[in-house]
Amino acid sequence: MKFEKIHTENLNLYYGDNHALKNISINIEENKVTSLIGPSGCGKSTFLRTLNRLNDTIDDVKIEGDVKIDGINIYDRNVDVVSLRKRVGMIFQKSNPFPKSVFENVAYGPRINGINKKKQLEEIVEISCKRAAIWDEVKDRMNDSAIGLSGGQQQRVCIARALAVEPEILLMDEPASALDPISTAKIEELMFELKKNLTIVIVTHNMQQAARVSDKCAFFLLGEIIEYSTTSLMFTKPEHEKTQNYISGRFG
Repeated sequence: MKFEKIHTENLNLYYGDNHALKNISINIEENKVTSLIGPSGCGKSTFLRTLNRLNDTIDDVKIEGDVKIDGINIYDRNVDVVSLRKRVGMIFQKSNPFPKSVFENVAYGPRINGINKKKQLEEIVEISCKRAAIWDEVKDRMNDSAIGLSGGQQQRVCIARALAVEPEILLMDEPASALDPISTAKIEELMFELKKNLTIVIVTHNMQQAARVSDKCAFFLLGEIIEYSTTSLMFTKPEHEKTQNYISGRFG
């Protein structure tokens, strides 16, 4: 049975007078990869950031409508944002490891959540690195600075860091756009493995990547969702001419 993990209803977001998201209603299924595609500045990353309330940190933002995770509106006053962000991890376009050792990067979240026993932390770090497909490359470099790793390795350390607090959802904002093809392939392979236990929402400008990694696809244009369907259907028989034009490279 398909289970809806994230549900938004008439979601509108304003940056001051700029109406950035317009009536976004979407169901995102559990244990699937959902791609958000569309030209730059069309609302994809803004929408992604509504799912863990990262837009809260921006001045002059107004949000209307519902964003529900497991049926609970995450914008209700009694929702604890720290707990929410533990459940909904985020990977950014530019890998952002802390200027600390690889071990301390991955152990950071568990430490904040009160886990301080060395053996327990070591277990969490190893499991998280294995899940992020980086363990074999860093197991002998745990005390080295994460900043000294390659770009692709840094991004997978950031994924391990996100996984260490056992999120249910992983948001990925163009996670491979700055990486070489081999590192990109590793991140894509990783998504197939992670979706067994996680719900993944990814913003990508790369049509081939969206076609390869995602089960469902949402096409954004000027703050609206123009089309939302299974990826195979969208790429072979899009319903809207605008979708067809974007996918075939006529604009964007």
